[in-house]
Amino acid sequence: MSFFNKLFGKHKEEDLQMTQTLNIGIIIGSTREGRVSPQVAAWVKEVADKRGDANYTIIDIADYNLPFLGTADAPGAADWSKAVGEQDGFVFIVQEYNHSITGALKNALDYLRVEWNNKAAGIVSYGSVGGARAAEHLRGILGELLVADVRVHPALSLFTDFENGTKFTPKDVQKDSVNQMLDQVIPWSTALKTIR
Repeated sequence: MSFFNKLFGKHKEEDLQMTQTLNIGIIIGSTREGRVSPQVAAWVKEVADKRGDANYTIIDIADYNLPFLGTADAPGAADWSKAVGEQDGFVFIVQEYNHSITGALKNALDYLRVEWNNKAAGIVSYGSVGGARAAEHLRGILGELLVADVRVHPALSLFTDFENGTKFTPKDVQKDSVNQMLDQVIPWSTALKTIR
């Protein structure tokens, strides 16, 4: 095979990889009883699915029963690794607990390394100040895991986007914010897929 055929054949293979549909995991970052994060995740997925630009899947860390890292056997760890490893990018649903992310989310992040590497992520947070402090803490952790987080950040208020702190009723502007975030997550996820 000539040099040019090898070169063009390689480009065709790369083009095929580029056109494959991305997998974007919507990660629920809380395991607490009575949590509202599944409502937020379902809403984000509904908004995202209307775009038709990726396969969006809700991944609930509560389903994996991960003990604190290093304290016990973790039967769910292999499934957790597979679920994260299959994704090209993420949307983290983040609740603010004591000005930071939940312990359960930090633990779940720490369980893996290479499965996170060279992927993109968006953050949807909520709390009394929109979960902004938790989102900023998460950005530092994601940077260490080689996850490129995007700038647009939907921040949901417990006072205006929830009824009585339990029923999720997002304002219309929040849907626009989610779409703007995904407008950044999709091209970043596409680009980073080329270096994995």
